Amino acid sequence: MRIYTIEVGEIGTNCYLAASDAGNAAIVDPGAEPERIAAALERHSLTPRLILLTHGHFDHIGAAEALRQRYHIPLYVHAADAELLSDPAKNGGKGLMRREVTAGYDHLLADGDRIPLDELEFQVIHTPGHTKGSVCFAAEDALLTGDTLFCRGIGRTDLYGGSFPEIRRSLSRLAALEGDRRVFPGHGPATTLDAERAENPYLGERL
Repeated sequence: MRIYTIEVGEIGTNCYLAASDAGNAAIVDPGAEPERIAAALERHSLTPRLILLTHGHFDHIGAAEALRQRYHIPLYVHAADAELLSDPAKNGGKGLMRREVTAGYDHLLADGDRIPLDELEFQVIHTPGHTKGSVCFAAEDALLTGDTLFCRGIGRTDLYGGSFPEIRRSLSRLAALEGDRRVFPGHGPATTLDAERAENPYLGERL
């Protein structure tokens, strides 16, 4: 699997293009700047097939509807975060950026769901805490963690639907995953699960 990173929007959200061997791609967290994302797809000769959201905050969904309509592709979000897509007060767009950001969806996700894309399979790991419906997507040796797990940090829990006890449990679940993984967070640099187990004060045994 090839993963391309595009940093978009005012607060530097990582949008990922996760591509199969055939050049089909999942767009993960298209937070803003749909034209830049479209240009990256063209530059890498990728055909978008679906949109995956790790959660429903404005900075992760800002370009989702434009891309959904442009390419006529389905959007997937966890059922517990569906309400954020249509409510700018709950997704933070209205309160934090003074603008209304919304998106539609096609499929509601649950823990353990598996989403196929050619030889790839994205496994849904429900990791509430940053939002009620935050998820990570595991595929091959990669873990796309949204705002649940960052390099040496974690997502905030003081916004709508956030819970520090919940994110503690979610992080413990990630720490217990077998083996090492490449970690692609919603903001900041990529890392590895082993590095976070060793260095992240919020992960695993030190919680």
